[in-house]
Amino acid sequence: MYIRSGIFYLLSIGMLFLGCGEKDSPSEPGPEENTFKNPIMSGSDPWIVKQGTTYYYTHTLGNRVMLWKNSKVTTMASASGSVVFTAAPGSAYSSNVWAPELHYLDNKWYLYITAGSGPDETQRTWVLENSASDPTTGQWTMKGRIFAEDTDFWAIDGTVLEYKEERYFLWSGRPDQSVQNQNIYIAKMDTPWSIEGNSVLLTKPDLNWERAGGPVNEAPQVLKNASGEVFMVYSASGCWTDDYALGMLTLKENGDPMNPADWTKGNSPVFTKNTGGRAFGPGHCSFFKSADGAEDWIIYHANNNSNDGCGEKRNIRIQPFTFSSNGVPQFGSPVAISSSINVPSGE
Repeated sequence: MYIRSGIFYLLSIGMLFLGCGEKDSPSEPGPEENTFKNPIMSGSDPWIVKQGTTYYYTHTLGNRVMLWKNSKVTTMASASGSVVFTAAPGSAYSSNVWAPELHYLDNKWYLYITAGSGPDETQRTWVLENSASDPTTGQWTMKGRIFAEDTDFWAIDGTVLEYKEERYFLWSGRPDQSVQNQNIYIAKMDTPWSIEGNSVLLTKPDLNWERAGGPVNEAPQVLKNASGEVFMVYSASGCWTDDYALGMLTLKENGDPMNPADWTKGNSPVFTKNTGGRAFGPGHCSFFKSADGAEDWIIYHANNNSNDGCGEKRNIRIQPFTFSSNGVPQFGSPVAISSSINVPSGE
C-alpha cells in the first residue's frame, strides 16, 4: 500500500485543507533574535530561491500555488503570501497540485508544478511563465505540459539543472501505474517549457534503503559546491514511512549529465530520521544560502512523530550544512525540534 501516489495521499491532502481552512501562513511562532527552533512552519515539499535580498518560498497546497516573500527564512511563516495560480476546474491540471518550484530563467520566472485532472494516473508536470521582476506580481501564463515523448507517463517533482551553458529537466516518473516503481529521469531542455529529444533513466530504487514501503526515487534537487561540482540529492522510500530519506548522486568532473555512467550513486542515504530528535521521514529538500551568502542551508519536511504519514502533519525545517575538504556535502542528522539553532548569518 502506498500513499504518495494513491488515494490515501489525496485523503491526507483533504485533511490538510480541513485542518488549515483558509489560513495559508502557518501558525508556528517566529524565532527569537539570534536563535530559532524547528519546525519553522507547517507544510510539505518546500522550495526556496533567493533573488537579491529577497527569498521566495512555496510548498504543496493541493489546489493552488502560493508564494511567500521575505528577507529572512526563519520568519517566513509570518511573511505575506500571494496566490499566483489556482487550479481551473475541469482542466488537465485541476487537481492534486504538488511540489511547486520557482526558477528564474532567461529573465523570466517559471513555475514547475505537478498536477492532474483528478485520478492519480493523470499526474504530470506543467510550466507557468511570468515576465514580472517580482513573481508575486504580474501575470502567470500556463505554457503547458513539459515531457519527453519516450517517457510520457505519470511524472512529478520536476526541477532544472543548469550546467555548462545547457539546461536539463529532472523528474520522478512511474512507468507502470499498477505498481509503485518511481524512477528519476533526465532530459535536455530546448526552452524553459519544453524538452529536446528523449529522456534517460538516471536512477531507480534498487537499494534496500530506497524501498521501505515501496520502491521510490523522487524529488530530485540540484546542489553545486564552490568549485561547480554537481550533486543530485533525491528522496527515497515511501514518504508515508518513517524511513523516507535523502540519497545522492555525484556527476564526475566535466561529465555528461545525460550519461548515467558519469553519475556515481551513493550506497547509503545522506540524511535519515532522528527518532530521539522527533524527525521522522525527513525528505523532499531544497537548498539556499544565508542572507550574507556565507552559509549553506537545507530546507526539508519531516514529521514530529512516528507513523504520522504523508499528509497534513508534516512540517518545514531548516538547518545549516557544510562541505568536506574534497567538496562533498555533509548534511549530518536532522536537528532535534527542541534544540536552538543560530539564525542564518546575515539575518
